[in-house]
Amino acid sequence: QVHLVASGGGLVQPGGSLRLSCATSERTFSDYAMGWFRQSPGKEREFVAAMLQSPDDTYHASAVKGRFTISRDNAKNTVYLQMNSLKPEDTAVYYCAPGLYLYCSGSACPPLGQGTQVTVSS
Repeated sequence: QVHLVASGGGLVQPGGSLRLSCATSERTFSDYAMGWFRQSPGKEREFVAAMLQSPDDTYHASAVKGRFTISRDNAKNTVYLQMNSLKPEDTAVYYCAPGLYLYCSGSACPPLGQGTQVTVSS
């Protein structure tokens, strides 16, 4: 089982930016597709973004497309989520997981891992 630790969350005003990181000590990190997911209180888990092994193969949920960007640094075993133009509805716990779960929701998404809280509020 791959152990992942997400960081970089915090409190930000609407319109602000954050950069999330998700690191692992897994030596075969570059072999995995990676995804970001989020869950808000009272809501189902949902897909945010995914990246295959190639940096050209990225996918973003429609709710975040044009505002969020997924990237990865295989040398650092880390996947990132750059979040710009944040909205209050982006408030959630964000977490990452290996594998491809394109546009999943609810139980079709991987279980909530060690995530990071993002709160968008004025």
